[in-house]
Amino acid sequence: MTFWLVRAGKHGEQEDGVLENNVVAISWNDLPDLSNITTKEEIEKLYLEARGPHKKMHVAQVVGQIWSFLKRINTGDLVALPLKRKSGIAIGEIVDDYEFKEIQSNIKHIRKVKWIKTFPRSSFDQDILFSLGAFLTVGRVRRDKAEERVRSMLKGEITSKILNEEIETETSELDLEQYSKDQITKFLEQKFAGHDLSRLINEILKAQGYSTKLSPAGPDGGVDVLAGFGSLGFGNPKICVQVKSSQTPIDVRIVRELEGVMKSFKADYGLLVAWGGINSKADQEMARSFFSIRLWDQDKIVEEIIKNYDKFDDSIKAELPLKKIWTLVDEPDD
Repeated sequence: MTFWLVRAGKHGEQEDGVLENNVVAISWNDLPDLSNITTKEEIEKLYLEARGPHKKMHVAQVVGQIWSFLKRINTGDLVALPLKRKSGIAIGEIVDDYEFKEIQSNIKHIRKVKWIKTFPRSSFDQDILFSLGAFLTVGRVRRDKAEERVRSMLKGEITSKILNEEIETETSELDLEQYSKDQITKFLEQKFAGHDLSRLINEILKAQGYSTKLSPAGPDGGVDVLAGFGSLGFGNPKICVQVKSSQTPIDVRIVRELEGVMKSFKADYGLLVAWGGINSKADQEMARSFFSIRLWDQDKIVEEIIKNYDKFDDSIKAELPLKKIWTLVDEPDD
């Protein structure tokens, strides 16, 4: 058995469709049915007919990915889908061969899959995250015992951690932005667990212009931070913040608790910070509370840190040392 990466579009445009329909898909939807393909040369011919001339290296890369999707991925293999619309990586198992079936306008070339579990990105060893950060649509994850480690995660077992200095890879096709965010996420998990994560969220809100009250460590009565806009905190919006630093997705009970706390404190809005994300029932409750509660998961926390870092107190910057680096990115076509 093998462990594969299969994306759901460059920007996650196929994400909801593949998860709801229990499939993985490739994005080259201008290609016809590939069921009768027997050679890579046939794929190359169809691709050039559909898209016109391209550099040889680009064509070879695309053909190789399509060939893997058609022929190299086998029933029983594990597949990882890095999510774009929320923080996490969905893991599934391939259950059937390639099929050409238009599920929606941008999902036509499919493999059926049984989705098993979605993990926070921080649950994975750094070397696996490195492989999942490649720009490829389809690729084999070749890290040492990667499939074995992920299967252990699916059983609830703790995997061995791989140190950054142990990772060796070719960086030319790496999504450097995502890799940097993953490094920050790993650091936050180690250095800002428990009440320290509440301190960090408090710092972000202060940088955004709120006056805040941070609850001390220990029982917090259902609220970790109170925030009101302006120098005294009397301005709107007034926000109740609940922070959960566990890697386990929170359930609907926490969302409803926050709704109750908001009424008790006469807050305008609630902010739910869930390091491990939320489960499906909590997600449904959040949808119903769209106009009153917002969710910050790992990705959103890192996004807000990057956006507001320059306004952080020096003491927090010393605990979380970051440097802004600009680099030219030449993303390949899908």
